[in-house]
Amino acid sequence: MGVGLSVLIGLKCATLFIFFLSLRMFEFTLLSIPFLYASLVSFLVSIASHPSINLPILLGKGSDGNFPIWSLIIYSPYLYFVRAFSFIRRFTSGEPPYSKIDEGLYVGGWPYAPDKLPPGNPAIVDCTCELPRKKEVRGSAYLCVPTWDTRSPDPGEIESAVNWACRKRAQGVPVFVHCAYGHGRSVAVMCALLVALGLAEDWKTAEKIIKEKRPYIRMNALHRKALEEWSKDRLSTPKR
Repeated sequence: MGVGLSVLIGLKCATLFIFFLSLRMFEFTLLSIPFLYASLVSFLVSIASHPSINLPILLGKGSDGNFPIWSLIIYSPYLYFVRAFSFIRRFTSGEPPYSKIDEGLYVGGWPYAPDKLPPGNPAIVDCTCELPRKKEVRGSAYLCVPTWDTRSPDPGEIESAVNWACRKRAQGVPVFVHCAYGHGRSVAVMCALLVALGLAEDWKTAEKIIKEKRPYIRMNALHRKALEEWSKDRLSTPKR
């Protein structure tokens, strides 16, 4: 599965705490406090994002894609870090912000600006719990499926997202499924959507179709497990 979010943020927590101890050792008490606070926030995120706990609600992202003030204050060291990191990574990667998978179906990364959205005022399925819905892109229909980075929506959430997206496609509305980078969470949902729309026989075939259009996708064991469970128990039927 690779290194998950809980491990990465746990390492960040330890690093920040070491900085805190070092500054305290040299009697920079006031300067050390932000490092201690950021370390504690990282510890909470590391625990809440562990697969055995999986509590994306911790960050407080609402169904409209916004974060309440209390969340922006309490979790600011994490929330603003991931926004900055996402922006820098997207800017330096050279990867397109989205990829067209089929007619009216797009998968990609966080649309932090209008030019990061596909054409046609698409309905948006947001698979992040850590990134906000920007006010510049609030004119579109929107569904939030809050999920930690490197984790997967559960089969029920995948089913709900697929049903919602199928209704939008039936209305002739394009659908854009995104996570932070368009590599994992959003790809899992798009795999299920391709199956539900009858564009792929199964999620494994769907993954190959998406990879042809967006080569840098990388679903992990959690994504594949969720899709396998969804495939066995799903309620939606392929539309032929």
